[in-house]
This record gives sequence, C-alpha cells and structure tokens, in this order.
Amino acid sequence: MSSTSIPKTTQAWTVQGKDGFDSLKFDQATPVPKVSDYEVLVKLHAASLNYRDLIIPKGKYPFAQADGVVPGSDGAGEVIAVGSKVTRFKNGAKVVTLFNQGHLGGSLNPQTGATGLGGVIDGTLRQYGIFNENGLVDMPASLNWLEGSTLSCAALTAWNALYGLKPLQPGQTVLTQGTGGVSIFAVQFAKAAGATVIATTSSVKKAEVLKKLGADHVINYRDETEWGTKAKELTLNKEGVDHIVEVGGPPTLAQSFNAIKIDGVISIIGFLGGVGKEKQPSFLEPLNHICNLRGVLVGNRVQFEDMNRAIEINKIKPVVDDKVFALADAKEAYQYMWDQKHFGKLTIKIE
Repeated sequence: MSSTSIPKTTQAWTVQGKDGFDSLKFDQATPVPKVSDYEVLVKLHAASLNYRDLIIPKGKYPFAQADGVVPGSDGAGEVIAVGSKVTRFKNGAKVVTLFNQGHLGGSLNPQTGATGLGGVIDGTLRQYGIFNENGLVDMPASLNWLEGSTLSCAALTAWNALYGLKPLQPGQTVLTQGTGGVSIFAVQFAKAAGATVIATTSSVKKAEVLKKLGADHVINYRDETEWGTKAKELTLNKEGVDHIVEVGGPPTLAQSFNAIKIDGVISIIGFLGGVGKEKQPSFLEPLNHICNLRGVLVGNRVQFEDMNRAIEINKIKPVVDDKVFALADAKEAYQYMWDQKHFGKLTIKIE
C-alpha cells in the first residue's frame, strides 16, 4: 500500500470509565498516527474476545489499565506500512498481536507486565493499528483471519501452562476444566503432544465436543462432585495428573489438589468460579500434595513462535464460535460472551 492510500482515520472502540459495557464507546473517525522508525501499520481483519476484555470496562481487572484505551489484546491482520528501521516484517505480512507487547522472552517483570495490549496500550478493536515490530508474530499460514485472531491470549496461556515450567511429555496426563478458550486449546495441545487428556464439564453436549477434540475421559462435575479424586483414579497406577489447567479458582482448586500427581504442576490461569465465601485451600496444600502451584499470565514471544510451529505441524484448528460479530457490534459481542452463549473463541470480523 502506498503512503497516499494509507488511511488517515480508523473506526475504533475505546473504554471510557468503569461503568460496565456502557463504558465502551465507538468512534468512526479516530486519527491514525504516522508510523515511526520501529513501528508497523496493520490493517486488522479479525479480533477475538477474552474474559479479561469483559471485566476491564466493569472495573474488575486486577492489572494495569489506562482510561481511553482501545480494548482487545487479540488480533490478526496484514502489515500495510513499515517504519524505516523495521526488519522483522514487510508489507503484506500476515501477523498476530502479542498480548504483553514487551514480553519477548523469559519471565515477566514489572516493566514487561505493564505492556498489556488493550489494557495500557491501544489494542485490536479497530480497523487499523500501529504496533512496535517486536509486538507481533507471523500468523500460521494454515489459519484464516478469524482463527489467527484467537491465539494471542487463550492459546498462548494454554501453551505456557503446559510448557512454561515443566514441559509436557508424551504419555503424561493433563486435566482441563470446562470449555473456555484456554481449556479447549489445552486439550488440543495436549493431544498433539501424545498426552492423555481428562476434561471436566457439566454439559452432555459439550462432553461430546470435548471427546471429538481428543479428550480421552470426560467427567461431569455435577454428577461427580469429587471429580478430582475421580480424575486421579483414571491415571496410570492412580498416581495422579501431571498437568492441571486450573480456570475455576477457589471453588475448583481443592479438587485440583486431589487430582495432582507428586511433582505435578497446577497452573492457575483464572477464577471463573469467582472468589466467594467458600473455604479456600490452605497455602500448605502444595506441600501436603508435594506439587507445583503457579500463576500464569499469558506468555512471551518465544513461546508464541514455538506454539505457532506446533499449530502448523499438527494442523491444529482453533475452535471458533459459529456467531461472528461485526466491529460496530462489539458491545453486543461483549454481552453475548458475558451471557456465556459462546462455545470456544468469540470472534469479531473487521472490515
């Protein structure tokens, strides 16, 4: 795209305040700044939503955020202009956004942890966006725009959970919870690695989908309230699960401890079950069960690139909800997801 055809304005959402979804404001003529030396201009074709996006306008996000920010961490698009010193991408490159723009490798630190896209840095719910070249990765060629837009948060979080501390090995066992984006990606990655997968759900219909995705065992946690013990009984010699992707928080953590193997890893990636008045597990539980308990906040660019290679090699296709929203209807998409009407990743097509 020539400089004369680069747009001067873009349609974009912003988060103005913390009054719920009414804090989402749509502007049809936001100025597009000029590309500086190390930046690229991306024509975004798709974005996807995460639970984090829903709680930011509600004022419930526990990490850094800025008022007036363009929301959305996940997006896929095409590079249409590059700065004079950009070396990683050329015009026409298909790219996906990195969640924490400064988290290129290794562990998070206070500086890289404060570079969240859609939190403190303008995100993906817009037609055109300027990003530092280091905050993007090549999109897997096997995916379309909607599928590519699902990788930045949920997929990378699942990958980090399985490979960030003690890398998953073939023949090990993974326990996932529910059918949210992270859990579904964890099922797919674990099966591709040759692991045995135990999944939990409360829905017969969703249980069938989990089996089609590769889950070896599905436990209905409403019928089997002691599902952690049940999961352990399903493992080799009943020794327990090697990796647990923990999404529920306090209401489910006790069962995860019941399921975990000695030296196994429980990766806490969310608290969808809330933080109510139920008894919370003691900090001594990791000692009592001789296991590793870790919090996971997405992952770094090196992990992202490793994950994308695995997606290509294993022909993994992200699970995308049948309903796709237009950019102008993003507020309705937020409500649709908040009402838990989606299955897999909820995407927004950007034209």
